[in-house]
Amino acid sequence: QVQLVESGGGSVQAGGSLRLSCAASRYTYNTMGWFRQAPGKEREGVAVIDQSGSTTYADSVKGRFTISQDNAKNTLYLQMNSLKPEDTAMYYCAADPRRLSGDFILRFPLLQYWGQGTQVTVSS
Repeated sequence: QVQLVESGGGSVQAGGSLRLSCAASRYTYNTMGWFRQAPGKEREGVAVIDQSGSTTYADSVKGRFTISQDNAKNTLYLQMNSLKPEDTAMYYCAADPRRLSGDFILRFPLLQYWGQGTQVTVSS
């Protein structure tokens, strides 16, 4: 059974940092990403990475967030710096065995497997 388990969320003041982790069971995925959903808003793509290490970021987080992966640990990370109140959302990890376009996945989050989410709250 495929499982994605996020951790690392929490509450932080604006300008602070958090690092999210996503532990993936069993498989190495060709495409993994982080997505977020704020109350009353649609889910949006944050960052995507493929097995070659190629990354794609949403414009709203470029220069502040970094996605990375540790293949030996089957773990995906999202380092979030200079956090803003508008970053407040539930953050989800997702993965897919297919190799998919990062730009496409940011716009259309059609990855096959999803975690339960971890809450990030940024106060001003």
